[in-house]
Amino acid sequence: ALSDAQKALVDPLVAEHDIFWSRAQIGFTEFSPGDRERYPPSRQRLVRRHPGSGRKCLYLSAHASHIVGWPLADGRLLLRDLAEHATQPEFVYSHKWRKGDLVIWDNRDTMHRGRPHDESHPRDLRRATTLDVGSTLNEAA
Repeated sequence: ALSDAQKALVDPLVAEHDIFWSRAQIGFTEFSPGDRERYPPSRQRLVRRHPGSGRKCLYLSAHASHIVGWPLADGRLLLRDLAEHATQPEFVYSHKWRKGDLVIWDNRDTMHRGRPHDESHPRDLRRATTLDVGSTLNEAA
């Protein structure tokens, strides 16, 4: 859903992902002395090729703090613009839960967010994680 010009702009870019950046944006600033060493920033391609489908997709999350090699303000503005574009209503699926529902998604090309729910209704949440999400820097675009 990006224009050809936007695709050409973002295709070669690398974003630095930093959990401390994303947590600070929502007010969490207290970390233990060793946390920075345990959870260092990670550089990832902004556009990755999905390993299953081969389709290109944005590798974008709240952890993306800036674009490597860009002025900080410009990179953050681009990341914000991309997130706003990707979360327009026509690109968002919001599940209306009914008893017995099972929802599965692929984190490799999905931005997702939990939402408040009616706690008077029990939920059973389970997660399965695959190990194919390493560095995207060596992936061909």
